[in-house]
Amino acid sequence: MNKAEIVKQIIEQRRSIFPKDYTDAAISQEVIDEILSSATFAPNHKRTKPWRFKVFKGEEKANLASEMQAIYKATQPEQLFLEKKFNDIGFKINKADVVVSIVVNFSGMVPEWEEIAATSMAVQNMYLTCTAHNIGCYWSSPSIVDLLKESLTIEENQKCLGLFYMGAVD
Repeated sequence: MNKAEIVKQIIEQRRSIFPKDYTDAAISQEVIDEILSSATFAPNHKRTKPWRFKVFKGEEKANLASEMQAIYKATQPEQLFLEKKFNDIGFKINKADVVVSIVVNFSGMVPEWEEIAATSMAVQNMYLTCTAHNIGCYWSSPSIVDLLKESLTIEENQKCLGLFYMGAVD
């Protein structure tokens, strides 16, 4: 199979696969590093490299789940609070082997939309690399990520665009 056919096949197979379908198998650090490295090859105007990723595993991941559940509980009016949604937040994070925060850093050198687009292309590279390794993944962008304070250190010129969940699949 030639390179174009391989790339086409990977693109066609790319899907969002959700944590409920992840197995308990760990993703090797070598593969995680490859996934993150592939992101850095995304095109970006003036080489601003606007993406910022933070990997959450183990206790840090559990803390992220707790923080997001607490934010959800604190920001929902009592009549709109859903116990199922509260539990789902924790389940999805804890079921994933790895969660990566997706943050865009606005350099001021190019329009903000270009840096959001470059960060999105970096995430697409992560999706494709996950697909090539048979790793389930998806990008979630709940509004409560704007309120993450403890788990993410967001600077004034940055914005969290969501979380990238990864887990092994059968």
